[in-house]
Amino acid sequence: MKAKRIVIVGGSIGGLFAAVLLHRAGFDVQVYERSVHGLEGRGAGLVAQREVFEIMREVGIEHIARIGVVARQRIYLDREGEVIHSQETPQEQLSWDVLFRSFRERLPPERYFGGRAITGVTQDGEEAVVHFADGGTVRADMVIGADGIGSVVRRAVAGVDSRPSYVGYATWRGLVAEGDVPAPAARQLFERFAFYEMPGSHILGYLVAGPDGAIAKGRRRYNWVWYRRYDDTALNDVLTGADGVRRPFSLAPGQVRPEIVAGLREDAARLLPPSFRAAVEAETRPFVHAIFDYATPRMTSGRIALMGDAAFVARPHTAMGVAKAAGDAFALRKALVEHEDLAVALAAYAADRAPRDEAIVAYGRRLGRSLVA
Repeated sequence: MKAKRIVIVGGSIGGLFAAVLLHRAGFDVQVYERSVHGLEGRGAGLVAQREVFEIMREVGIEHIARIGVVARQRIYLDREGEVIHSQETPQEQLSWDVLFRSFRERLPPERYFGGRAITGVTQDGEEAVVHFADGGTVRADMVIGADGIGSVVRRAVAGVDSRPSYVGYATWRGLVAEGDVPAPAARQLFERFAFYEMPGSHILGYLVAGPDGAIAKGRRRYNWVWYRRYDDTALNDVLTGADGVRRPFSLAPGQVRPEIVAGLREDAARLLPPSFRAAVEAETRPFVHAIFDYATPRMTSGRIALMGDAAFVARPHTAMGVAKAAGDAFALRKALVEHEDLAVALAAYAADRAPRDEAIVAYGRRLGRSLVA
């Protein structure tokens, strides 16, 4: 295979999936991640689809599938907090942090570089060049853009105007230590997937592992997710952080302005069932993500390929973001191993993944219709 030197931009789950598979296949892989402080502790729980189990099995860590929290039942509440419907549908939420850490440990430390933000990627017939914000560059036979929803690499493949589209709503989230959730709420919500629906909005919640991957009672976290509509003006206000800077996609814990947090709690008291209201109020540092759609018109250009959310952004209702990244990583490795010519390899990769990933984006749009109707 001619493309032996591969640079991956983006060191989160998707980038690590690709890096570990390609490293194991004999490629010279380097990963560059813009985060200075690392990514562990930022994830909650994830519902593992088939591709996630396959990639864990591939690298010999299928045992971490047991490091998760099981919700035994689904319940639907009314405004007063009564259970109006229940289903016995056990479901396990794996620990994002444990999955990330496990893949990070399988890539030699000298191949992963944090604190390296990029400004762009250029290429010619011989190589691709990654340009860093600190003025440095690195050259490679090919570059993989795994840099997420705000991808910089995407510009070199799909053009400077290729941006995700805001869909009209956002998610507020909390990750509350289970001991901080008031006992009455804990009795109703814990060990269950709980839902409450209202016109143009809904909230759901479930237990996930602690930040260190702990799943023992008393060491877990309660993860709640509240979908809410915002027009463009309201979204600008919500995404303007405590430092006065308007972020394009999200605000992390601690970045939301106090008056916005106070308004969220007031709305919770007015709109939500008692248990969910208590869970929202227990979160001292809620965070917010605006929801976007994006489907790239092409996944590759010359020596550059996109994967994960850099290529296709699907709404979180699908619970398939991590599985989508795993599928992309498998397809990239297969194409690069099987085809000596890079152009042929990347064409095969795009032909395999683009229809599948487009279908996931379309599925997310269908699931989100009730929030924008």
